[in-house]
Amino acid sequence: MDYREFFSQFKYLSEKPGIGGRIKVEPGEFIVREEPLPSIFEGKKHAILLLKKRNWDTMAAIKEIAKRAGISHREIGFAGTKDRHAVTYQYISVPGEAKEKVEAVQIRDVELKFIGYGKPLKLGHLLGNRFKITVRDVDGGAFERTKEIVRELRSKGGFPNYFGYQRFGERRVTNHLIGKLLMKGDFGGAARLFLGAHGGNMEGDEARKTFWETGDVNRALEEFPKFLRYERAMLYRYRETGSWRKAFLSLPLPIMRIFIHAYQSYLFNLYISRRIEEGLPLNEALVGDIVIQVKGGVPYRDRTYRVTETNIGFVNEKIHKGQAMVSGPLFGFAMRRARGIPGRLEEELLDAEGITLDDFKRLPKPMAEPGGRRELLIRPLGLTYGYVSGVGMCFRFFLPKGVYATSVLREIMKDH
Repeated sequence: MDYREFFSQFKYLSEKPGIGGRIKVEPGEFIVREEPLPSIFEGKKHAILLLKKRNWDTMAAIKEIAKRAGISHREIGFAGTKDRHAVTYQYISVPGEAKEKVEAVQIRDVELKFIGYGKPLKLGHLLGNRFKITVRDVDGGAFERTKEIVRELRSKGGFPNYFGYQRFGERRVTNHLIGKLLMKGDFGGAARLFLGAHGGNMEGDEARKTFWETGDVNRALEEFPKFLRYERAMLYRYRETGSWRKAFLSLPLPIMRIFIHAYQSYLFNLYISRRIEEGLPLNEALVGDIVIQVKGGVPYRDRTYRVTETNIGFVNEKIHKGQAMVSGPLFGFAMRRARGIPGRLEEELLDAEGITLDDFKRLPKPMAEPGGRRELLIRPLGLTYGYVSGVGMCFRFFLPKGVYATSVLREIMKDH
């Protein structure tokens, strides 16, 4: 299935028809500007540069910069990954002694600008991102329809905070399925899906299809294109060891964890959708809910408290003031669990999937996932929109880190 079919299983919160349209027709129509933590400039040993890129995903750009500068890509820090099909601005850090080498790098569609000195960047060292997004080919009356949808969703507390399609794979929507197989210890099944799933219109799909049908590792190593380096590394490791478990564990840790995080994200999306389906509020706490503290519009997911019969009035007052948000489960072995009706929904999801929280602990150590909580709603800050003559509509807004602009637009476009 493609990502549109995959997302059709998740309910909309707005009941109004969308404006239609298309995004990312041209990279310059999806612009992302990272808003870093001020604390990244507290230091003198690392150079902080602003990386502007177009048609590059973050890791590919960083590896190419490192290669041309003659340093290891592990020496380049970054706070967040950004889309390939976009124009993005984000901060990177390099050791001070590598500053001039990195500044001298010239790559098509990549620009680097020295900003100052600070500390090495790590994932999460950002407040969020500012977006400017053009939606082409919208339906007639799109402005008024957008106004109605935004008004309705503001009355409901915001937009559903679904994980976007980037989490699952745009062309091969398989990351969450691979994650589930790994959870169940089926490394062979996970490998078959990772190596063999094919969409029919991408380079390497014929080789993937052959492997799906035959499971022939030697033939796959002959036919898989060189750019499928992770797949080829797995195949080589399997040929050496005869173990798909060892083959998976040979992958870089961030790649291995993508699959488990995608499965977590899928279950979280299902939780929001189920809550909408049952008519349960997203912007009002129920007894048993876990609530996240909010400051300055930014949720602090490590600061949570449980809703009880005693504190429910106080908690809902804080929610209505924008000082707290209802959360949903990022399932894991150390996750704080809900009770009451929200707890029942969590249990039903786990039972339907045939997993337990302990399963997240039984994963190979690098992939074991403690879990956590995530707010159910998105509250875009500074949301503005208007027509672009002869093109469509343009949207501008700010989102906290880890929140997807495509999930905001999904509610407005509806058929995206």
